[in-house]
Amino acid sequence: MKVETIEKLLRDVKENKIEVETALSQLKQLPYEDLGFAKVDHHRELRQGYPEVIYCAGKTVDQVVHIVDMIYKRGSNVLGTRATKEMYEAVKKMHPMAIHNEAARTIVLQQQKIETGKGYIVIVTGGTSDIPVAEEAAVTAEILGNKVERVYDVGVAGIHRLFSKLDIITNARVVIAVAGMEGALASVVGGLVDKPVIAVPTSVGYGANFGGLAALLSMLNSCASGTAVVNIDNGFGAGYMASMINKL
Repeated sequence: MKVETIEKLLRDVKENKIEVETALSQLKQLPYEDLGFAKVDHHRELRQGYPEVIYCAGKTVDQVVHIVDMIYKRGSNVLGTRATKEMYEAVKKMHPMAIHNEAARTIVLQQQKIETGKGYIVIVTGGTSDIPVAEEAAVTAEILGNKVERVYDVGVAGIHRLFSKLDIITNARVVIAVAGMEGALASVVGGLVDKPVIAVPTSVGYGANFGGLAALLSMLNSCASGTAVVNIDNGFGAGYMASMINKL
């Protein structure tokens, strides 16, 4: 529930447009709604500016549909991450406007106007195999109200590809660098820009990559100032943080 919704509710009571009991019934479900298997946090948008995001992995299709419906009915935009195609198809039956990004594994339901940030966020990937994580970051940043530019497959094995896109990268307010293998891209980008860089290690790589651990450690040990690191494959976390920075 948005701040504007609460303000309108209070004005309606003040102007005798609705009964106090009607307003009270709406406010009773404001802190959270207990579905038995989940407690949907309707208060989060008031506290943090963004509604609760649904992490779909590990949930059943019915659980995801029910949670999506509860958030949607409160007037908020809906973002579900790590969603399967089966989950999306079930949500779409109830809400035909639902959008599925297959690469990002996201479900988006937009019903509120999105106010954009001051500038744009650029997302850079080392390789094509990193795109699913990058797309999760992109979808997250976009539904939270940001313009996003994508610069994909510009890793250090062909670094001239990165240099040809430097104007897009340097003019962004925040840079998200997504890379697997040895994770060197974040350090390279961090040494070229004067904007915050959010590094996202991915699990892309051969055996000694250890499921993204090698890239994570490389990024954590980067000598490029202004670079911070999120968890392995955590495109959502990077997109969310980039949005907060862009809107400061």
